[in-house]
This record gives sequence, structure tokens and C-alpha cells, in this order.
Amino acid sequence: MIEFVLCLILFCIGLYCVVRKRNIIKIIIGLGIIEYAVNLFFILIGYRAQGRAPILAKDQTVINMVDPLPQALVLTAIVIGLAVTALLVAIAIRIHDKYGTFDITKIRRLRG
Repeated sequence: MIEFVLCLILFCIGLYCVVRKRNIIKIIIGLGIIEYAVNLFFILIGYRAQGRAPILAKDQTVINMVDPLPQALVLTAIVIGLAVTALLVAIAIRIHDKYGTFDITKIRRLRG
């Protein structure tokens, strides 16, 4: 149970970074922290103490098997999160090239 509370605390730290910070890089780091918290939560859902690998055989009965679905979802989420983070960093670099700052309060107008 304590692991779920720690995931919630990690999620809240990331949410605080996204909501309260004005630096684009800090916002991107906050989104990464949120992503890690959600991935950790999914892994904890599929975990079982003394669990076995989800490998089935014809002559075995499976007792206390670990759920493989959250693991597959997290692997997919990691790849998608990496692509989104790379895109956000590229956009942040373009904004810095155009305006000379990462501070969103100093950027007065966005024009294309």
C-alpha cells in the first residue's frame, strides 16, 4: 500500500512542476516525472509477491502468475513518452531560438 502512496506523491510533484513553474524545461521535466509515476503505478498493479513468469506449459497449472499486460503497456508508454519528450524539447529549443528565453511569462506573443 505504501508503494501506491509514493506513486501518488511522485505524481503530485510532477503536477506541481507543470502547474507552478514558468520555465519550459522545468515543465518538460515535470511531465517526465508524471509519466514515470504512471508507469510505476501500472507496474505495481501487475506485481504479485512470489509471482511466477507468465509462461504456460501444457502439463502445468499456473498459480500466482504475474500479469503481463501492464508490463506490455508500460513498454509501449515508455516509447511514446520518449517521442513526446523529444518533440517537446525540440519545440522548446525553437521557442528559445525565436524569443531568447525559456520563461513563458516573458514571451509576449507567439507568431508563426
